[in-house]
Amino acid sequence: MRLRTRKAANRWHAPKLSKCPQCGAAARSHTACPACGYYKGRQVLTVDAAE
Repeated sequence: MRLRTRKAANRWHAPKLSKCPQCGAAARSHTACPACGYYKGRQVLTVDAAE
């Protein structure tokens, strides 16, 4: 049981993505949206247009 517990602690899981309420892009929870730069309804990052 100890061996399995140690192995389970090091298992990698994919990050959970949620939908950004501002732009609708997929973003990680509790972080600023990489597409629009908003977090909790406020602009916290300036994102330049890629094209």
